[in-house]
Amino acid sequence: MDRIEALRTFVAVTSEGSFTKAADRLGISTQLVSKYVSQLETHLGARLLHRTTRKVSVTEAGATCVLQAQQILSDMSDLENQLGTLQDTVTGVLRISAPVSFSIHHLAPALGAFQQRYPEVQVDLQLSDQKIDLVENGFDIALRIGQLANSSLVAKRLADVRLVRCAAPSYLAKHGTPKTLDALTNHHYLHYSYAADAFFEGSPSIGLAKRPMVSNNGDVLVKAAIGGAGIVLQPTFIVGEAIANGQLQVILKDDEPQLMGLYAVYANRQWLSNKVRRFLDFMDGYFGSPPYWDEFES
Repeated sequence: MDRIEALRTFVAVTSEGSFTKAADRLGISTQLVSKYVSQLETHLGARLLHRTTRKVSVTEAGATCVLQAQQILSDMSDLENQLGTLQDTVTGVLRISAPVSFSIHHLAPALGAFQQRYPEVQVDLQLSDQKIDLVENGFDIALRIGQLANSSLVAKRLADVRLVRCAAPSYLAKHGTPKTLDALTNHHYLHYSYAADAFFEGSPSIGLAKRPMVSNNGDVLVKAAIGGAGIVLQPTFIVGEAIANGQLQVILKDDEPQLMGLYAVYANRQWLSNKVRRFLDFMDGYFGSPPYWDEFES
């Protein structure tokens, strides 16, 4: 039983004084009016109306019910109006979880441009390279990088993400430039601790490179690589600038790991708030295809 419709029908009957007039007012059949009122009486366990062939009158229980029903319907109307206003405007707090290095290098300018367009939206950006539970932690959107596993979440791809192996010219001059994936076992590898071990991806080698440094932050590893500490495997959105200015040199170009993606992940496609929908629309194509951070190759 639709309780709101039953209450609305009951109030219409008491106001019009007959099932037929209530049906005309609501645009439904007299039989459906009778059905709604009977269902409401059954649900409440009380007779609400005296019915005769000539008229309908309200019982004592019905008189109490009609007052409460009118208040409920009024509150529901106010709620619908308020939610409708929210859906028509772009306002409120937009909670986003995003990776640290990507946010520092590329997301901050995008969020600034988004807020210039939608100044009533307050962005609450929380940075972490660990995957968090959106619903449990109250986030509207999470930006994630990688190959996404199947889940109940909805994902919108925002950009391609390439991983490249690179090292400082000084390191390669001292240790040599590896020509095959197997040769990586003889080199120093600066390891990103949250990543699957893609350093040897595509290689039959089961050996491990020396790991003089492990970190959960890609920028730290890139700075170490620029200083000659070893070979680093990082996204081009971090290393692109260092490659462009000659601080790092890409190696094994023909053996790059599988292309990944930058995704906006959210919980429900059907009931998106306006602020989330506008953010997704704004970010669609924002970084370009291919993304602007790969322009170091042009």
